[in-house]
Amino acid sequence: MKNILLGFVLIFLLIQIIQPARNIDYGQVPSTDISKVYKLPENVQSVLTNSCYDCHSNSTHYPFYSYIQPLSYYLEKHIKKGKEELNFNEWGSYSRRKQTNKLESIANQIQQKKMPLTSYIYLHPEAKLSEKQIEEIVHWIELMQTENKK
Repeated sequence: MKNILLGFVLIFLLIQIIQPARNIDYGQVPSTDISKVYKLPENVQSVLTNSCYDCHSNSTHYPFYSYIQPLSYYLEKHIKKGKEELNFNEWGSYSRRKQTNKLESIANQIQQKKMPLTSYIYLHPEAKLSEKQIEEIVHWIELMQTENKK
């Protein structure tokens, strides 16, 4: 029994050596970032940065547990999926139609409280959106859609 436990500990320690590439841009805001494409109100930019950018940009702030395998692998897979769906740093490379669809999707997702994900909020309670924040983002999106139709 002791040897089996020692074997599991050794395997656990060995898999710690394998770390996936990190989603870090080292503070660089690309010219295609949503904040460069649209003039974002400070409150909207703050909410996006605090509640969305970890999974939907090229810059994730990693918590301490993200360096422990297999959690690290799970987080990177989740971040990759989030960026494939929506990447605020790549916003300017989206077509006008795709931007409009993404804005509508953002409004729907946050109004239905599907985003940020409950699992993310559980570990990052500061990311939970208040009703006021939801209203501010939805209002800003409505303004953007009105301007885009002109």
